[in-house]
Amino acid sequence: MDTAIPLTAPLDELLDAAKKRYDVHFEPVAVDGETLELLQLDDVAALIDQQLAKAGDGPVDLPYWATIWPAALLLAHSLRHLGPPNGRTLLEVGCGVGLVGLFAAKKGFPTLLTDIHPDALLFTQINILQNGLSDTASVARADFTTDRLGRRFDVILGAEVLYLQDTYRSLLKFFLAHIALKKDAALLLSKDFTRKATRFMDLAAEEFTIAERVVGYKETAPESGEPERKLCQIYRMTPKKVA
Repeated sequence: MDTAIPLTAPLDELLDAAKKRYDVHFEPVAVDGETLELLQLDDVAALIDQQLAKAGDGPVDLPYWATIWPAALLLAHSLRHLGPPNGRTLLEVGCGVGLVGLFAAKKGFPTLLTDIHPDALLFTQINILQNGLSDTASVARADFTTDRLGRRFDVILGAEVLYLQDTYRSLLKFFLAHIALKKDAALLLSKDFTRKATRFMDLAAEEFTIAERVVGYKETAPESGEPERKLCQIYRMTPKKVA
């Protein structure tokens, strides 16, 4: 469903467009001593229930893009390992509300944030303007199964983009078409440990040198309200072929 407002519109107009579609609020998110205000849905669970009821037996457009996944937050923390920007360009794939890419832009990386969902692009553009990051961050629609952006990036980020096995080959081709052919170029991916992506990693190992790090975190269980220990995998992948 497309938004009726161009993303070049002023912040107040973009925010009005978001409020016409959803109940929203700005929520502070902190990473490594920096805090951003990110536009969030008031109640994602209630929205899912509404969409399920409305869809009946038909397909449901679940708002996965609107959720701040733990893997995205942990990937944002991992940006510290990139070192100073030094002019390096950065691309985020499947940005959702833009959390990871916006923290990269906050660090000074010229960052392009992409997603396929029009509301994700709307929320991300609002978050860019709300946090004063329009000098370093921009947003664009990109479908990694079909699109090409016509340029390469020194760093590519993706949080929870490995959940559909039938997109693995297309996603890998997208990465190969957009990663800079430099020895210090890096592809950083993160995912929940329980979501297996063995086939993607087997395919990627032919083109990338892959280093994996497992990070533990605690999350409150919705049923019991008690903290549960969970795991996230973060991959740093460097291209084997360089110019």
